[in-house]
Amino acid sequence: MEHDMRVLILGAKGTLGCQIKKVFSADNQVFAWDFKDVDITDEKALNDEINKIKPEIIINTAAYNAVDKCEEDAREFELAKKINGKAVGYLADIAFKNNALFVHYSSDYVFGGHTPAVILEVKKDKGFSENFAPCPGNNYAITKLMGEREILSRKKQELKYYIIRLSWLFGPKGASKSSKQSFFDLMINLSEKQEELKVVDDEVSSFTYAPDLALATKNLILSEKKFGIYHITNLGQASWFDAAQELFDMFKSDVRVRPVSGSIFPRPAERPQYSVLKNTKLKPLRNYKEALKEYLNLK
Repeated sequence: MEHDMRVLILGAKGTLGCQIKKVFSADNQVFAWDFKDVDITDEKALNDEINKIKPEIIINTAAYNAVDKCEEDAREFELAKKINGKAVGYLADIAFKNNALFVHYSSDYVFGGHTPAVILEVKKDKGFSENFAPCPGNNYAITKLMGEREILSRKKQELKYYIIRLSWLFGPKGASKSSKQSFFDLMINLSEKQEELKVVDDEVSSFTYAPDLALATKNLILSEKKFGIYHITNLGQASWFDAAQELFDMFKSDVRVRPVSGSIFPRPAERPQYSVLKNTKLKPLRNYKEALKEYLNLK
């Protein structure tokens, strides 16, 4: 893939979408769409709009990510299933019809329902590998796995696809109003109002820096590696507490960080206790601490 490509980015105003747009815009013809440009749950509208531009690559960063809301509200769960599940199938079909490469992002949450015994074994192996059997632990995770299965069920059509799983995304906030504040920004904001912060220490995963993931996505596409599932996160596993300590050490801040169990925060959806994604297929990304340092220098 050496020529300038026609690239369609969906969810282009989110945290990841903005970085994907930045990375691809330099040397490609980019169409950056957000939810106001097209409703991805409307199969006909999606078909009609995408057929007008005939992209060679479709990158889907659009997602429903209100984890607790879709746990406690049946209507929200239905919406999450449409956006994270069915719409992914529509996009896969459109990509196949256009002979386009389809890139879709999934989540560490697909492993969140495993038993403590399984997690113990996975810890010894230093994370969940790409082919480890998913086991979702909440409604949001169910919808993300639905999206993966929509793609995998179409493999017989010889669909060109990459499913990229990530975890604990951070980076410059997206342009969309619905774009979530990252963990580190939340910690910084709270530290300006409180002298002591209670931070969860019994949930462990890996951070993913959005600019690094965007570049890794482009490199994966250009490498023309075998289609399939890829895990892309920054190196270094940590709990939320470990990461908060790292952040305030970098800031030389005297805010006190106290480790607490996640159970003290009333959250409708169960969070994965351990969801480190092991990358067995690609060159590893730099440690999240290096990426965090770079991010703080941008602020």
